[in-house]
Amino acid sequence: MYDGPFCVLSIVDNRAFKRLAYEVLDHDPDHEDIRRFFRRFREKLDARGLRLQGITTDASPLYPVPIAEVFGPVPHQVCEFHTVAELTKAVLKAVAQVRKSLKARMPALPRGRPGTPAHQRAARRKGRIQQQITELFDHRYLFVKHHLNRTQKRTLARLRRGQPRLGVLRALMDEVYRLFDRRCRTETALAKLAKLRRRLRPFRTIRRTLQKLFSSNIEKALTFLDDSLLPATSNAVERGNRRHRKMQKTVYRVRTQEHIQGRIALDMQREAQAEGRGQTIEVLHQFRAVAS
Repeated sequence: MYDGPFCVLSIVDNRAFKRLAYEVLDHDPDHEDIRRFFRRFREKLDARGLRLQGITTDASPLYPVPIAEVFGPVPHQVCEFHTVAELTKAVLKAVAQVRKSLKARMPALPRGRPGTPAHQRAARRKGRIQQQITELFDHRYLFVKHHLNRTQKRTLARLRRGQPRLGVLRALMDEVYRLFDRRCRTETALAKLAKLRRRLRPFRTIRRTLQKLFSSNIEKALTFLDDSLLPATSNAVERGNRRHRKMQKTVYRVRTQEHIQGRIALDMQREAQAEGRGQTIEVLHQFRAVAS
């Protein structure tokens, strides 16, 4: 998490959603920072006789090398949410390119009302193209939405009429969502991915836009399919980051490296005492109920 000039590194238990280790840097992290942070966490695990079973990170290139050096051949899952979000952004960019190509086909008209029959035909054609561009913009979410109802499918079919690239983009997103189906195994998903890449090769323009689909991070994002305990997303870390940013909205002085470290340490202490605090509150409620 980046906070102004500082960067907060966190390791969170994805089962209990508890922060296990953190470090606040006053610069952008590099491989040596990540390696040192992981080694410190490895020492804590060794002191308690624990072993790391798997790790989930975002798609940053900072993690693969330090993970292999410090933890060895541990399963490394790239966050499914970040991977799908990147592909979604690429598909929406491709839809925007279609709108741009439609706009380039709009005929140029002289100023004023069209007086000649040719100008009137051109004006009608321009209006139809403009309406198509507007509908593509208003309903662009239909090309990336996971589940579509009947009305949305009909709207999407109307938008794709005469635009084969749009049909390819929607079919591509359907295949991407099928890749991350928990009912599949990693080997099956990788075979589907290879087939999808072969289908995409003839479409050169779309292929250039969707280079993310040919990234090695896609394979790492499918690791969780063979391990039911391995989390598919890095939501545990993101959840802690969201809580930290929410806290900063009310505690404005938390902007220095020392204060950030103190607030995270206090947050971890409160998490450790949460179970005992909950039991105390429950006993007090029971006592009040008996006394009344």
